[in-house]
Amino acid sequence: MGALDYVSSFFGDRTRRVKQLQLQTVVLRVRNIDCDGCEKRVRRSVSSMKGVQSVDVNRKEQKLTVTGYVEVYKVLRRVKRTGKPTEIWPFVPAEIVYHPYAAGAYDKKAPPGYVRNVDAGFRMNPNRTDEQYTSMFSEDNTNACIIM
Repeated sequence: MGALDYVSSFFGDRTRRVKQLQLQTVVLRVRNIDCDGCEKRVRRSVSSMKGVQSVDVNRKEQKLTVTGYVEVYKVLRRVKRTGKPTEIWPFVPAEIVYHPYAAGAYDKKAPPGYVRNVDAGFRMNPNRTDEQYTSMFSEDNTNACIIM
């Protein structure tokens, strides 16, 4: 963009510049999706939004996944208008949490294989040496030292 274009942008075209959205995946927890009608209502409300490419509703996990050029808060607001209790997906896979059964991470209401999203103190650190040494000399490790 040249200097002349930059200066002319102040005086010439007064149209509003639309910011470009990136392709992203929005994952929400939508409670009380019990029947086909509830699922259809939530799916229809989100799929009618501009920029949505795909909508996936998982009734068992109470999970709504929206992929497209959308903003998170707009999708959240649109789903809340259906009357369903909605929040951003609060769970992470249990494999990436160092202590999945600690008081802050464990949640009885979480789907199988998931725990509540916690701060970085509970997350697994791949550079921890104490975990590496204890698993190195384990009976479960078939590549462990033969002398043991």
